[in-house]
Amino acid sequence: MHTMRTPLLVARLLERGARLAPQEEIVTAFPSRLHRQTYADTRRRASQLAHALAGLGVRTGDRVGTLMWNNHRHQEAFYGVPSMGAVLHTLNLRLPPRELEYTIQHAEDRILLVDSDLLPLLVPLKDKLKTVEHIVVAADPADAPHGFPGTIDWEDRIADQPPRFDWPELDEYAPMGLCYTSGTTGNPKGVMYTHRSTYLHSMAQALTDAVGLSSTDTVLQVVPLFHVLGWGYPYTASMLGSKQILAHGHIEAEMMLDLIEREKVTFSAGVPTVWQSVRAAIEAQPGRWNLSSFKRINCGASAPAPSLIRWYWDHLGVEMIQTWGMTEINPLGVTSRRIAKRKHLTLSLDDQFANVAKTGLPIPGLELEIVDDAGTPLPHDGKTPGNLLIRGPWVCAEYYRLAESDSFKDGWLRTGDIARIDSEEYLIISDRSKDLIKSGGEWISSIDVENHILGMKGVAYAAVVAQPHPKWEERPVALVVRTPGATLTADDVVRHCAARFAKWQLPDEVLFVPELPLNSTGKLDKKTIRANLASSGYQLPTLR
Repeated sequence: MHTMRTPLLVARLLERGARLAPQEEIVTAFPSRLHRQTYADTRRRASQLAHALAGLGVRTGDRVGTLMWNNHRHQEAFYGVPSMGAVLHTLNLRLPPRELEYTIQHAEDRILLVDSDLLPLLVPLKDKLKTVEHIVVAADPADAPHGFPGTIDWEDRIADQPPRFDWPELDEYAPMGLCYTSGTTGNPKGVMYTHRSTYLHSMAQALTDAVGLSSTDTVLQVVPLFHVLGWGYPYTASMLGSKQILAHGHIEAEMMLDLIEREKVTFSAGVPTVWQSVRAAIEAQPGRWNLSSFKRINCGASAPAPSLIRWYWDHLGVEMIQTWGMTEINPLGVTSRRIAKRKHLTLSLDDQFANVAKTGLPIPGLELEIVDDAGTPLPHDGKTPGNLLIRGPWVCAEYYRLAESDSFKDGWLRTGDIARIDSEEYLIISDRSKDLIKSGGEWISSIDVENHILGMKGVAYAAVVAQPHPKWEERPVALVVRTPGATLTADDVVRHCAARFAKWQLPDEVLFVPELPLNSTGKLDKKTIRANLASSGYQLPTLR
């Protein structure tokens, strides 16, 4: 028996939400006001944008770059650009000028869609962007004149366009989105998503055993839309018709909490540093916010401390779902939930949270393996570490316009993570290979040590990195940001670590700093931390 050959296209996902929930809201929090528009409005304006881009010469397969905050116009680009057959290239507004120029040129973006307050980022590049033919500027009446020559106004350009665009019937393997890795080594690498991969990723993300997103949810989009297409939530939420809340500009903890209370947010996602800052705000002002609507958090990009996961449950009744993923996998790969199997129903609460501390179980459709350096599979015993491999229908098979890479071999993506897999198929990531600390021939997980330090009262943030040592090759160094008023000492931190780790795993030095650098995706920037230590930027004492 044959089934219909209906291609899996992004337009079909988005049209579903607009048909089923035309009056549901997409809300943008601007610095001084809220903008509300419906799904029906968004579909109409996305169609008008597609007509406008077609009028500027955009054709199937052309790259359209977006340099934009999280807002309703960016959401319209998420809808209209891939649906018309072009490729949405979300530009990371936190990149330095050289890398921003590189990604625009490497992608060969023909059109840039830019928020007016981000135009200054293009000033150093305006004579270097050889492939860019037009810059379309999204501005509001209250915005200051930008004075950037030769631009097109978003609202003027779409105003007279038809309200419906006949989305073309594309090949489901056609490209729809382009994101670049954060470029921790060399130039950023491009990852192209297809309609098929994004369609399948959106369906899998909504599964009950993934993050359980529903049409009844109100989703606060904290993850920048430029970061792996906002972790996929603009597509999954729009497919379902969920209410969505966006924030134009930097979003701080108090603003997040205000939005959660006012808009009755049920779900949000973000990196651990975001949820640490939200916790600090709640503890500093207990009772200020009514957070009774808030039910679930997706915490990803780096591993949250088990103490943070438990705090949200114990104090707010909010489930923190740990996820792991990569730009190369669209990005969701595994999820860790308090109750992930039927057998977990009878576990004690402490044992359930012990499972949540593991990285997680693979999403249906994905396969994981660990191998040694020769490529030989290793046992899934929870003890043996190896190089983590992954494959599946939304895992990329090559980097965009990069002929060869040792990241892909025999149909698997080599993730660069060192991990274990236990007998229940839980993934337990030890570290990124470049962040592992090799001391005296033994490996130390920087993640394990820094998450243990984060469990201390008085610690706001912590990072553990390797520093060269004349005898032991490398030794761990801890950098700690205290919470306001905290008086803990280096000896306190070492004693706390000694309760769990062997003596040779303890930090050689504990350095208290006012803040820690974050990279362009909001994770701890260990590359910069190591560089600062190497240049005595943190005034590290002489290592023992």
